[in-house]
This record gives sequence, structure tokens and C-alpha cells, in this order.
Amino acid sequence: MLLDADDSQLVLVDYQVRLMPAIFENELVIANAVRLARIAQVLAVPVWGTAEDPEKLGPNVPAVQAAIEAAGGKTLSKMHFDAVADGLGDRLRPPVRKAPAGASGGGNARSLPKHLQKPAPEPEVGRSTIVIAGCEAHVCLMQTALGLLEEEFDVWVVTDACSSRSERNRDAAFDRLAGNGAELVTTEMVAFEWLRTAEHPAFREVLALVK
Repeated sequence: MLLDADDSQLVLVDYQVRLMPAIFENELVIANAVRLARIAQVLAVPVWGTAEDPEKLGPNVPAVQAAIEAAGGKTLSKMHFDAVADGLGDRLRPPVRKAPAGASGGGNARSLPKHLQKPAPEPEVGRSTIVIAGCEAHVCLMQTALGLLEEEFDVWVVTDACSSRSERNRDAAFDRLAGNGAELVTTEMVAFEWLRTAEHPAFREVLALVK
């Protein structure tokens, strides 16, 4: 199974100014987070960010926050390590649209001849695939990913855009996530699976971002 850009959303977790200096390979991780957001922007994949207790840990680093905003994304401030507990899942899943007054099955619609009745609109179907990356991998990233899995999203963790203060904690998070059903991928895997073909109109633009 490959990633589908039309069914994907990107979530970038807690790349915060007071946290990132302590993160293993932080420059690489930040660069890949920015790259993911820019690729998502080119391919019209929705982008979301989170920030844990920003009064203490600060906002996301400027490069990441700018990339989220350039893609039209919003950042959720949270206190739970699992962002789903602070409403992330609700934001990723659109509200079900209510049938307007007069639609079939409600109000005066039933008094109309069948050929004049309008069918109720179908519930809006959201993008169910979440491509996620962030810090720390074994805390907020992992707990948020597990929370999304419990909400029945398909979760793909971008390993080279995730880290912790230590390699051991980072790698333990990846092992646990894989064991719970998350797919482990890299930034380039995401890019080329979203593209699917060198004939994609955005191929050269995305290739430049990857290189």
C-alpha cells in the first residue's frame, strides 16, 4: 500500500524553540519537517502543527512555523502529550454536514412529490491518512500517533523528521509504533509516494525540495 496525497494530512508535532536544542540530530530533523510541509503545500495536502505548553517550551522554531503557515496550516496549543486529547482528532476529521431544511426525509420535504424531493447530502468524508513527525519521538509524537490509531486513522510516521534527546528513546518509539500498526517511512518515501509518477505536474518542484 502506498500513500495517497488526496487522502493525506500532515501533522508536525512540537518542534519548539526550547526543546529542539536538546534533540539528537535536531538540524536534520527540522530540515525534514520543513521539507515535508513545503512538499505538502505544493501537493495541496493539509498541514497541521502542535505545540506543547508553549508558554514554557515556546512556539515552534521559526522555520517550521513559517512552513506550516505558508501551507495554510494551523497550530494547536496543547497540554496533553497526546494531542488527540486536546482535540486534534476532531480537527483532522471534518464535521458531518446536516441536511438543510426541506431536504428529503425531513420537514416539509415529505409532502412534496418524489420527483421534487432533493436527496440529503452525503456526509463529508475526511482524509483518513495521517503523515506525522515530531519531537520527542517517545513522548508527544508517539502518544499522539497512538491516539490517532485509536481514532481509526491510518498513521504513517516519518522517521527522519522525528527524534528525541537520545537515540535509544527515539528507536524505542519507532519499535512500539510499528508494533501498534503505524507505518514507518522517510521524507523521500512520502514525497515520491505522494507524486507517484515523474509525469506529475509538480514533479520537478518536489524533486528540487527533496534534493
